[in-house]
Amino acid sequence: MTRRVVITGCSAITPIGYGKEDIVRSLRSGTSGVKPLRDDGLLTEYIHSRVFGTVDYPLDFGFSRQYRKTMGPVAYYACKVAEDVLKGSGLAPDFISSGRLGVSFSSTHGSPTVQRDIYKTFFSKSKSEFSSIGAVDYLKSMVHTTAVNITRMFGITGRVIASSTACTTSSQSIGLGYEMVKYGMQDAMLCGGADEYDTTTVAVFDNLLACSVDYNETPQATPRPFDKDRDGLVVGEGAGILLLEELESARARGADIIGEIIGFSSNNNGGDLILPNLEGITATLHLALNDAGIPADEVDFISAHATATKMGDVIESQAMYDVYGDGPLVTGLKSYMGHTMGACGAIEMIMTLYMMEQGFIAPTLNLEHVDERCSMLRHTQGVSGITANISAVQNFAFGGVNTCLVISNGLHE
Repeated sequence: MTRRVVITGCSAITPIGYGKEDIVRSLRSGTSGVKPLRDDGLLTEYIHSRVFGTVDYPLDFGFSRQYRKTMGPVAYYACKVAEDVLKGSGLAPDFISSGRLGVSFSSTHGSPTVQRDIYKTFFSKSKSEFSSIGAVDYLKSMVHTTAVNITRMFGITGRVIASSTACTTSSQSIGLGYEMVKYGMQDAMLCGGADEYDTTTVAVFDNLLACSVDYNETPQATPRPFDKDRDGLVVGEGAGILLLEELESARARGADIIGEIIGFSSNNNGGDLILPNLEGITATLHLALNDAGIPADEVDFISAHATATKMGDVIESQAMYDVYGDGPLVTGLKSYMGHTMGACGAIEMIMTLYMMEQGFIAPTLNLEHVDERCSMLRHTQGVSGITANISAVQNFAFGGVNTCLVISNGLHE
């Protein structure tokens, strides 16, 4: 017997704002969070792309030292959004520590700023510099640092899942958390992902010739999903988290139900580790609809992965058209903030939930001339007053990992 899984809380730190009010305002006004790349003294002079989706506003963390000492920047982001959700959840302290609440949360590769400081000392001939590596530096840099710092700060004793699958990290984390609750393994899950600013991340994609370089002087003009003049992705940072609960227990305690996850799928292309695969992506979209038990024409809106890479947008467009035709509105939300890496699925799902609640669909920024190879879709090119009752959030990653989450803005009967 399966159980229904509802969303009872969420929080996001993004390049276009922190919290619902700021994020919705930016989506309605078409405000971009892409800024000039900050020079942090490492690799910057060698990087061709000079733009980044950055969190450049102050955040009051206020964590005590006992928790801060095991946190790199990425864990700060993760624990901040977790704190927001738990404070507003109404969950009893004894439930939080009962083992019935779990965490499914991760990042692309832990804290890169801490990692590079560690590796820098490995190649140092200075004994004093080498001895500067702290006992907790590994705890800050390990790939599951976000998940376990959340459990430590809030005394969570349930299951921990730290799925680190590049761009599908947080969408897969949400999906696996959904399955934990759906199949009775946990009663509630905190799910999402985070990533922090670091030029090493930009350098990796820049070296692969995947980054935007033509708009270095006009950062807010990129990325340009589905546009004929797109020239690659923009790396970003941020965090997003959702609280998932079993429907009946959420109802019993009078929780505010934001939405319901009605379907999830994740599969692998089984081939090339970088190039998108039409067959694999198409299969993922069909599997998500099958899990939701709905036909394609019930989906009103699609939050596309839409990284603004040359072939990625084309293959994704073909897959969406094969499955949905030109029915649902389509928006590439990375156009507002860049590609927030391990956080993108959670942030884009939260943005989608906000739009569903507020009764509008934000357009894809910078989509001025639709690439004819992507033109078969129903692109959102101006703020739409349409209320989406059912939406799909899709993400795809290096390694051939594909995900799709299907959500309802109410209780799907």
